[in-house]
Amino acid sequence: MRILLADDQPKVRLGLRLLMEQEQDMTVVAETGDSGSLLAQVEETRPDLMLLDWSLQDSAAAEQLAVFRQVCPQVAIIVLSAQPEVEAAALATGADAFVSKADPPEKLLAAIRAVAD
Repeated sequence: MRILLADDQPKVRLGLRLLMEQEQDMTVVAETGDSGSLLAQVEETRPDLMLLDWSLQDSAAAEQLAVFRQVCPQVAIIVLSAQPEVEAAALATGADAFVSKADPPEKLLAAIRAVAD
């Protein structure tokens, strides 16, 4: 599975990449810390799945998610956030799943595999 990481915190992206590298069926194909290059990276790398930080720098996440649903409907999107209260909004806007940044890594891996099936 080809994964794009979109989070404005480099340490979070590093942790996610290290987690993905331990999984034989997951490959990180791109990373970004801002919304400006996100659509171009999706079009260039054609990921199967995007891990999208709800609070991505320079981004209105709900609007961004709606655009991705129209432009790249085949890309699964899991929203990550340190604010669990945004889960309903993320799912209502088109996210395939929501994972809190406070959740254990196993929950994220389970969500990735669930949306991939």
